[in-house]
Parts: sequence; structure tokens; C-alpha cells
Amino acid sequence: MTGSGASPAPVPPGAEERPWGWHQTLAEGPGYRVKRLHLRPGGRLSLQRHRHRCEHWVVVEGAGTARLAETTVALQPGTELFIPRTALHRAAAGAEGLVVIEVQRGGLLREDDIERFADDYGRA
Repeated sequence: MTGSGASPAPVPPGAEERPWGWHQTLAEGPGYRVKRLHLRPGGRLSLQRHRHRCEHWVVVEGAGTARLAETTVALQPGTELFIPRTALHRAAAGAEGLVVIEVQRGGLLREDDIERFADDYGRA
């Protein structure tokens, strides 16, 4: 993702495609999972919360914004964001996309722990 004319990053083997981009599990063990989230330019996660896990995001590429509860945070490389269990949150990529390393911690680390409140892709 360098420059405004950058082509989209290919989906790596083992990654799961989503309407906003893709995610890939990098590591996991008892009570934790580490994922890489790649949001396409203009892509946005659903407004969501998790009952069984907290998340720690570190932005490694690109830029965008995040909503955490009622606060909006600018995202750029090096930005860190802690998302407590049950906190409403969402990330949105800017014009060049966004890459986030996400560390999940909790007793239930499954995709069905996503409770969606709003979604650009009709999944809420």
C-alpha cells in the first residue's frame, strides 16, 4: 500500500475474505489470538462489540479512523487502541487502506462473538 495508485494487497493463503478486505490468524493459544486485518481503501468494519473478549489494535500500515464507544480516534502507523470487552467499536480505512494487528484475549475467541449494530454490507 504505497502511494495512491497502489494495487490491492493479494489475499494470502489461509486468510479469510470479508466485504471490507481480509483477515488472517497469525498465532493463537489458550486465551489469545493474533490476527492481521487488511481493510481495503474505504473499507469499514461493522459497528460491533464482543461479550467474551477484549482487543488490542496496533496500526502498522495506512490510515483511517476508529470509533471506540463515543470517541473517534485517528489511525496511523504506530497508533495503539485497547478495546475493552463489550465496548462498541469500528475501524474505517482511508484512501490507501489500513492494516491492523489485532490481539484478542478472552475465554471465547470465535467469530460468532461479534454482535453487529450497523454494517455497510447488510450483516447487522
